[in-house]
Amino acid sequence: MSQDPSLHADTVFDSVAELFSLLSTPVRLKIISALCNGEKNVSQLLDEIETTQPNMSQHLATLYRAGVVGKRRDSTQIYYRLQSERVATLCRAVCTQVASEMDPDSAVDPDQRLRPAPSVR
Repeated sequence: MSQDPSLHADTVFDSVAELFSLLSTPVRLKIISALCNGEKNVSQLLDEIETTQPNMSQHLATLYRAGVVGKRRDSTQIYYRLQSERVATLCRAVCTQVASEMDPDSAVDPDQRLRPAPSVR
């Protein structure tokens, strides 16, 4: 019995939407970026990312539950590291593309650049 291809496509789109939802918060993107160069504890992350300690912990817990970051305990410190290189690669690619498009000297055709979504009132 053959599986309906649209069911597979739906699963893929659902999975991608879930991943994009996870990455839709600037603090989480900053955490992923900060961990690209190696593991760090919460204090080190707070030195790089402007947020509160409770907010940082909440985002780290979300990324940990999703399997994006891993953690290890060393005495009283917990160190976080990237667990998912594919998520880091995706973030790097998207952030690099957007930064390129924001550069006024970019070779990207202005008509092809992403524009902010219109606000809904």
